[in-house]
Amino acid sequence: MKRAATTAGLNQGPAKDADAAHPIAPSWRPTFVAIVSALVQGDYRLRSCGPNVRLGSPRLADQIRSAIAAYGETLAALPEETWRTSVAQWMEGFWDVLVDLWTVESGACDLVLGVRVHEAGDGYRFVVDLVYVP
Repeated sequence: MKRAATTAGLNQGPAKDADAAHPIAPSWRPTFVAIVSALVQGDYRLRSCGPNVRLGSPRLADQIRSAIAAYGETLAALPEETWRTSVAQWMEGFWDVLVDLWTVESGACDLVLGVRVHEAGDGYRFVVDLVYVP
């Protein structure tokens, strides 16, 4: 995925463009804020995020906890600035989303949250794939 967010389409829904990454749709941002807030609070199973958010695998909670611990800094809530660099790209069936994460110690950091977003009859389903340093 190309990681160059532009302001094109910022006020629209998610772009179905397989050729380029786009800014994360504003309507999705509260869900990503809730996911990161859960992680900040130690809810690695994302139980507080509601039925439209789930982990990609049963073992992922432990992998996310380990990745954050190994990074050695304290994960922070998402500031508004994260939307300048976080991107979503249509992958012919779902959006591949990379949300740039922040820490208390450093602000913007190398960690990203990887999520697949699928269309559903009543909205979207967010499947958290991992937290990692690309």
